[in-house]
Amino acid sequence: MSDAAAPLLEVDGLYKSFGGLIAVNRVSLHLAAGEVLGIAGPNGSGKSTLFNLITRVPWGAERGRVRFAGRSIHRLAAHRIARLGLARTFQRETVFADLSAIDNVLVAVEQRPEAPGDFAGRVAEAEAALDQAGFPPTLHNTPAGGLPFYHRKQIMLAGALALKPRVLLLDEPASGLTPEEIRATRELILRLARRGFGILLIEHVLPLLVGVSDRLMVLDRGRVLAAGMPDRVIADPAVREAYLGGD
Repeated sequence: MSDAAAPLLEVDGLYKSFGGLIAVNRVSLHLAAGEVLGIAGPNGSGKSTLFNLITRVPWGAERGRVRFAGRSIHRLAAHRIARLGLARTFQRETVFADLSAIDNVLVAVEQRPEAPGDFAGRVAEAEAALDQAGFPPTLHNTPAGGLPFYHRKQIMLAGALALKPRVLLLDEPASGLTPEEIRATRELILRLARRGFGILLIEHVLPLLVGVSDRLMVLDRGRVLAAGMPDRVIADPAVREAYLGGD
């Protein structure tokens, strides 16, 4: 990604509280096409809540602004934000267990107003999204609930890709995976970035996060603790104290 690339996503001063708890405290960031911005932080630091505020799933921010491709989106409904080109995955499994892998992705395809009008065209788009996520073609018709955890994660990603996004918000895609699956996830994220997707990535698997991120941001208690090049951020004493356990 060129340093001169214009931001595709701009987040300015997002704030959200729950009673006396400030979950996200004036967080700002920017993301360009083809860039991976890693987001780290201890549990409860506000990472997933930040994704919620950007996508308005399930609620938006109390204060702050979000711009996507030059357009203000922080007051739009969640489905309109998704249709504009921001798609996300979740920490928790969101597949329909009784549906086949391809039917899960068809649900996402059919949310797009410009989806093909014919069923064969929609199936082709669902197949393409599964392929893009690295999902095995031989398992397209297998019920999602009977698939291994890694393949269910691929289905969730394929559902996001089926929305034809420009920005992907990935929430802990490597959690619970084997080392081999983590390596495959790393290569997939890099491949998507090379194809021009802007990617916001929350991840606790630090070798993966540092290995794919162009920049890294660390949250602590809802605030930005550090931001910049991954190696410098990880070496920051405040980051080590808050997230890595000091020395």
